[in-house]
Parts: sequence; C-alpha cells; structure tokens
Amino acid sequence: MKGMRMIAKGGKSVYGAPLGILMLEAQFPRILGDMGHAESFDFPVRYKVVRGASPDLVVRGGAEGLLGGFIDAGRELVADGCAGITTNCGFLTLFQAELSEALDVPVITSSLMQVRGVQATLPNGRKVGVLTISQDTLTQAHLSAADVPSGTPVLGVEEGCYFQDVILNGGMELDYDRAEADMVNAAVKLCESNPDLGAILFECTNMPPYAEAVKAATGVPVFSSLTMATWFYGALKGL
Repeated sequence: MKGMRMIAKGGKSVYGAPLGILMLEAQFPRILGDMGHAESFDFPVRYKVVRGASPDLVVRGGAEGLLGGFIDAGRELVADGCAGITTNCGFLTLFQAELSEALDVPVITSSLMQVRGVQATLPNGRKVGVLTISQDTLTQAHLSAADVPSGTPVLGVEEGCYFQDVILNGGMELDYDRAEADMVNAAVKLCESNPDLGAILFECTNMPPYAEAVKAATGVPVFSSLTMATWFYGALKGL
C-alpha cells in the first residue's frame, strides 16, 4: 500500500522453504509424485537425509537406534529456517512424540495422522481404509501414535510383490507399470473386503504416483503424504 514502510527482519539461513522433510537414505528411483521428488510439490521444500535410516530398517526393523539421527537432522532443518517438519516414511509415526518435543516447530511424521480427520468427512456408514507397504510390520504402536481410530481397515500390498521389493530392498530401477499394477491390485482387494469403504489413505510416501490409477479402479478419493504436505504447507507459508 502506498506510503507504507516495510521492514524486513533477519534470523534465518534460508527463506521461502518453510516445509522441511526428513528423508530415509535410499537409492531407488524417485519418480514424479514420490515425496522424495521435489517437483512433486507446487511449493519449495527442503530435504535432509538421515544417514543409515534405510527403508528396510525403518519399516521392518522398527527404526531401532535411529531416533537421535532424526532429531539432529530435524534441528538442522529448523536452524536453516524450516517452520514445520515432516518425514518421507509413514512408519516414523513411532517418533512423533519425541520429535514434537525436541523440535520447536510443528511436526507431522506420518500420513497416518490424517486418518481421523478423513474419517470425519465421510458419510455415515462409510470409513477410510489404510493401504501400507508392509502390513506385517505396521503395528498397533504405529497406529496408536497416529491416533488412528480402532477398527480402521488396514491392508498391505502383497508380500514380496514388485513394488515392495524395489522400495524396501533398494532396487536401482522402477518399472512404473508393474508397480502400478501392485498398487491397484491391493487397493481393489481393500475395497472388496470392505464394501463400506469411503476413502483410501496411503501410508507409504512412495505410493502417491499411483493415486490416479487407484482412484480410477476403486471410485473413492485417495489421501496421501502429498495431500498432507500440501495442507501443512498452507498453514506454514509465510512463517
């Protein structure tokens, strides 16, 4: 406005990227739509890789011994100017309380934290179902840490399928069509076993590239780490 005086204040190392993402250390391809591909977002993000935090260790090994590394990396992102922190693995909900306590900014560790809110939007008699990369190791502790309502349906992609193998075992190539087929197959099974399903939520941050195919196959809306990050960024923008 004419006549107004603007005074800029310092104190940050980086401006314009308020959302910090704590990354697992992985080598598989990051395709568009994957949370680890920066062009998946319509806004700037800032990444920090936590060394030694492999997908297999976090998903199948309970992230044992990794909390300190995530806290240190989170503090670096905050020091660099990030106003909020998230992660690129839904299984890191186990660290929600500790990261929230250690970092002086809002923290959302997992897309699973959307479940209760999505459930509240659905018509009576409908429920949200969770699609995960590993049903065998997604425990009640993970779900409780994200405040997932009791009785929420959870289904994993088929154990040992192509998609799971590439992500958890560090494949150097990714065949999109094969991975998409695994995702659609799991989503259809989730709907068939839960006729009252009104929405699907992806636990895994590598699943969003297949959201359109899943929506087309199931006819229900899909929520993911990208929908969560977009909402989170909207609240952080300008901080």
